[in-house]
Amino acid sequence: MAQRPLILRLAVRRQPLTGYARRFASNETSSSKTSSTQTTTAVPPDWEDEAQTLSEFTQLPYKDFGKNQLIETNEEFKRALRNILRKLPPVTYAFAYGSGVFPQSDVTTSRITNSPHPNPPEAILKWQKGGGKMIDFIVAARYTEHFHSLNLARHRDHYSFLGSLGSGIVSHVNDKYGAGVYFNPYVDVNGAMIKYGVVSLQTLHRDLTDWDTLYLAGRLHKPVKILFEEPSIRVANQRNLLSAVRCSLLLLPPTFTEKQLYCTIAGLSYQGDPRMDYGSENPRKIENIVTHQIRNFRLLYHDLIMSLPNVSYIDDKAIQNPDWMDDTKLDLRLQQDMDPERRGNIVRRLPKSFREKLYFLYQRKFAIPGREFQEMLDASKDEEGILKKQLGGPFDRRIAGETDLPDMVARAVHQTVKWPSTVQSIKSFFTAGPTRGWRYLQEKRAKGKER
Repeated sequence: MAQRPLILRLAVRRQPLTGYARRFASNETSSSKTSSTQTTTAVPPDWEDEAQTLSEFTQLPYKDFGKNQLIETNEEFKRALRNILRKLPPVTYAFAYGSGVFPQSDVTTSRITNSPHPNPPEAILKWQKGGGKMIDFIVAARYTEHFHSLNLARHRDHYSFLGSLGSGIVSHVNDKYGAGVYFNPYVDVNGAMIKYGVVSLQTLHRDLTDWDTLYLAGRLHKPVKILFEEPSIRVANQRNLLSAVRCSLLLLPPTFTEKQLYCTIAGLSYQGDPRMDYGSENPRKIENIVTHQIRNFRLLYHDLIMSLPNVSYIDDKAIQNPDWMDDTKLDLRLQQDMDPERRGNIVRRLPKSFREKLYFLYQRKFAIPGREFQEMLDASKDEEGILKKQLGGPFDRRIAGETDLPDMVARAVHQTVKWPSTVQSIKSFFTAGPTRGWRYLQEKRAKGKER
């Protein structure tokens, strides 16, 4: 059984972590930002490129690597969430997400009769201010069939009719269709109403690093509460978060605001999602997430922004205020270098599967013959056949100089998201069962009518 590593708590940061940000500096160009506060801790320049399997947190690139991912809640709420997961078979990695964990609207105390939870722990009632919402989890197991075998023995009622076919069929449906996630919604655990999705650790890792579907990577683009950790996933998610910033920069103009950046990041995984296309989500969902979680977005992304050499805050003095992250009324302005060479480096460092989609879009636009295109890609690889990602090549710089780059990037995002999310939505009717699936759809459509 997989052991649950102890989660490292994120200390609340009261000032810009410029030293940490500089230690994290990337290789986008041969030159990068410098700071007199830079520490002597060296970050391996190729940490993004080596798909290492780590067994201990001591093997991370440096001690505090990835601490930005550990968004805090209060201890009682975190303990209540962990106690819920302990009713399930052991998992390697898990996080809680969505409006049941981090509010997406102005939360006001409501009557307990409005709560979806049958008999929730007091900590959940207090965190959700009485009314509350169903709590969503993603749990990652090394072997989904083993997880489902144990879980079916304990909680057969969590499953639809598919559960009667055995853990082998459930695992096959889990791994082979849609985005590789198997959801059990409307489940009562410890008196709380939850929905949990099961995914294999390999599928989660691949989506974080390559953006195969953006289904899981996109959820982790937004603030989540990580409950059980695994060192390789922490590294992979740091790559995922940095990729979200890079991709968003390609979609944004030379100057933009914090909220524009965070709305672009939060909206990546919704492009092409059928729930957005067919009115099953609140049309203001993305704006609501960012507006009500701006502080957590800053905690998640500020250091990553500071690590990149081609983007900076225009309102530089504002971030010198120790309490600026707590000021939710601020909407600081940023600027980016639009030089094709630097933007070509961003293109080269996009996740593998996603970058290939962008390449093929431009191959068609430029009418490059297949053999010539393949030779061009082969020429950009090193002796071991690994794509050199440090600096963009001629094709990357040519792409970066095109005025339609934002449109092409948006098309690549849409292509990445649409099919897996559509199949995942269809799959949910089988994994949840007709009754729970219809209930979930109706609730989503009700949210979609909200303004």
